[in-house]
Amino acid sequence: MNSKKSARRYARVGLPTGMLVAWEHAGIRKVSRVSVLALGGLFISTPDPLPNGDVIRLIFDVPGGDVRGRALVRDCQPRKGMGVEFTSMGQEARARLHHLMNVLTGV
Repeated sequence: MNSKKSARRYARVGLPTGMLVAWEHAGIRKVSRVSVLALGGLFISTPDPLPNGDVIRLIFDVPGGDVRGRALVRDCQPRKGMGVEFTSMGQEARARLHHLMNVLTGV
């Protein structure tokens, strides 16, 4: 088994058609597609990803409302996108995200 997969805390779900996420960094706002979603973070497809360690604010819609929070760039892949880890999120937003992941993973 791949050690990188076994080290993950949360199941990931690929989103073939993507989901839109609005994100902001240094006063600049962008909208991008999400290609992978998990309770711990997501992968944002963008040709100009931010460097590892940068912090963004983000918002995306899920059934029942929106999810707003802050995230830390953990994986920068030039011309492809960036993997971000959620660092703060309201309790209600976390519950909506958790519900969505249960639906997507069939739990």
